[in-house]
Amino acid sequence: MDPSLLILLAMVLIAEIVALAWQRDMPLEALKGSARLLRGVWLDLLLGFIFAGLADVLIPQPVLSRWLGSQHPAQAILVGWAAGLLIPGGPYLVFPILASLFQKGAAPGPLITLITAKTLVSPVRMLTYEAPLLGWPLTLARFIPGVLLPPFMGTLGAWLFTLFSDIGH
Repeated sequence: MDPSLLILLAMVLIAEIVALAWQRDMPLEALKGSARLLRGVWLDLLLGFIFAGLADVLIPQPVLSRWLGSQHPAQAILVGWAAGLLIPGGPYLVFPILASLFQKGAAPGPLITLITAKTLVSPVRMLTYEAPLLGWPLTLARFIPGVLLPPFMGTLGAWLFTLFSDIGH
């Protein structure tokens, strides 16, 4: 069984026990809240997984290896960087796609770069919330390092992935 699943299951069981001990009806209220959340995001999740499946069959292995593989690490980091800055959608879309690409052979470095760029830089967030509420000087002071940091994170992350993989074997 997947260790991540076991950890999540243990966390849920512990939280359920604590909730039950705290207040008898709390686990039922939590379940109702979970159902409300699922009603709000199920379509996003479904479409994200469908899109990830499509990406899996539409991107041939040689193309994936050429652009996101470990044979050309600098190029792959740059592609991950650009994709992270440009790709639309939230985590419901991005993470299923990344999981599919990783399983298909994309190198860790470009995927870490993409995640970092996607997380740190959001033009919509910047234009609708940051600049109007915080002003352009603070927005740009955060934006510029956010744009420059992902390639470094991808390179460092690739090295750490190799290190952790070697320790695990």
